[in-house]
Amino acid sequence: MSAPTPLTYKGRPVPYIAAWSAEIVRLPDVLIGPTGIRLEGYPPDLLSGVTWKPNRDARGQGEAKFDVVHVPRQRYAMGSMLCQVCAHPVERNEYGWPWLLEDHRGESGWPQEEVTTHPPVCPKCQPVSALQCRHLRGNVVSVRAGRFVTDGVYGQLFQPGRPARKTVLFAGDARLRWMLGGQAAATLYDVTIVDMTTQAPVPREAVRR
Repeated sequence: MSAPTPLTYKGRPVPYIAAWSAEIVRLPDVLIGPTGIRLEGYPPDLLSGVTWKPNRDARGQGEAKFDVVHVPRQRYAMGSMLCQVCAHPVERNEYGWPWLLEDHRGESGWPQEEVTTHPPVCPKCQPVSALQCRHLRGNVVSVRAGRFVTDGVYGQLFQPGRPARKTVLFAGDARLRWMLGGQAAATLYDVTIVDMTTQAPVPREAVRR
């Protein structure tokens, strides 16, 4: 399957996982029951066991919403190891798969077992993503992950009798039946910090931005 046609909006490249205004759906009522939640007017997703936030499929129509994730495309990119910007398959090198992460080098053990909702980013698209993504701008690190597991769901948890809250749950958690999923999440292992330009390993204190 070939990658979709690259799109721009007002001269800026639009990441594959970004939503367009024509794709945004008003969230239906969330119906909370003793065995889980469902969205009014939408059938349950029996395959994943998770209720996912809906989006239309109208890529390129309307205005590009750079800060809004298109849920089905984000899940597809994460599950198929596609670059979140250009949607081409990312390639593994001897250090692993390419990702961009928010810089948390001050935290002990980071970036090992980092949980991220951002799909991988190919080296060619990393400079664009580092500049355009407001979560990464000025606070970004390029890494290679030797292993990863995509078994998490980030979204809103609607448990009976409790206020809704945003969290990440993992496969096997019984609370997933009350989760309104917004993004798939991956856990990264055997992580190596690399130079964004050369993709060669660098010390933690010598990351180039």
